[in-house]
Amino acid sequence: MFSSDAPIPGRTPTKSERTRAQLRTIALRSFRERGYDATTIRLIAQEAGVSVGTTNYHFASKNHLVQELYLDVQERHRAAAEPRLEAATDLIERIGVVYATGLDQLTPFHASAPEFLSAAMSPRSPINPLAEESAPALEIVEGLFREAVEGASGAQLPDEFRTLLPHALVLGHLLLALFWVYDRTPGQRRTRMLLDRGLRLLRLALPLSRVPGLRGPLRELLQLLAEVKA
Repeated sequence: MFSSDAPIPGRTPTKSERTRAQLRTIALRSFRERGYDATTIRLIAQEAGVSVGTTNYHFASKNHLVQELYLDVQERHRAAAEPRLEAATDLIERIGVVYATGLDQLTPFHASAPEFLSAAMSPRSPINPLAEESAPALEIVEGLFREAVEGASGAQLPDEFRTLLPHALVLGHLLLALFWVYDRTPGQRRTRMLLDRGLRLLRLALPLSRVPGLRGPLRELLQLLAEVKA
């Protein structure tokens, strides 16, 4: 996992911490405006008015800054989702909130998304969404889905399904994001339509978890999806 020397809340940041924060801010803005390929350590250093060596002291590579971007996107995702989760009680509606707000946070990156995907596709890439380095950002997503499931009212899922479902929903989030990268329709309309259809199907399927003859196969399916994510 990439380390961080971020300032401690309530304490005046040191010069080193201020420099790191400045570099991070410049990098995140550059990723949004220029994309992955055009954002370089040298460019970030020039905009910050520091040396490449200073930049590499705080962030050893561009991939470390991509992990900062992942965290920033998911922190914004959490900030956008949580107020809407508080206003919703229906399970499927709450799950839909997490998916939809996640897509909203990706929107500014759609033009350059293929660049990020190309850099992240290798299983050995440290910016692969399933890499160990990406775990903190993915944990935010899983936490949101767990909050969506556990905070729902009405018909309750069996405990084992409440535990397994968030893992499967995270995998769905990653697959939906992959579809979104290739979606060239205005506003990625096809992705939103796919999400709506998936939520309708989920609304039909989840009550089956309480049917004795179907509970076992559905549990095994969720366990399989959790293993794929792992």
